[in-house]
Amino acid sequence: MTATPSTPLTTAELDHARRAVALAADAVDAGDEAFGSLLVGPDGTVLAEDRNRVHTAGDATAHPEIALARWAAANLDAATRAATTMVTSGEHCPMCSAAHAWVGLGPVLVVATGAQLGQWQREDGLDPSPVTALGIADVAPGVTVRGPVAELEADVRALHARVAGAARSS
Repeated sequence: MTATPSTPLTTAELDHARRAVALAADAVDAGDEAFGSLLVGPDGTVLAEDRNRVHTAGDATAHPEIALARWAAANLDAATRAATTMVTSGEHCPMCSAAHAWVGLGPVLVVATGAQLGQWQREDGLDPSPVTALGIADVAPGVTVRGPVAELEADVRALHARVAGAARSS
């Protein structure tokens, strides 16, 4: 596991984590994979948010973390990017980790780790990813990662189970 156990979350951080899970639920409701993310500025305000759009966009790179990294590159100066936290329902894949680091975003708060996601996919009988699962710290060692968020793990697990059920029935 690449994420480190979280210090207790503030009320605002927990609210942001809940929003990431809600965005993941929106993705599942739309027929996409269960991932949602948001950028929280240095003052605690939400700057941008997105959800997974891999299936609805027909683009395997349509991850919310990529979209938010691009948004940050276009809209924030380097100092603000470095002080901005990404809150995400699931730990970044290697592609998203690289984008996060190249853009110079600050820390990440993950509700569920990549190790958890991989275990859930195996339990649900899903095919393995075509890309080796590497944690954020394996790809971008300078990025601080907090998580998982125990209070919301079951919610994220349930969303991934819904996706697996839909995959098995199609």
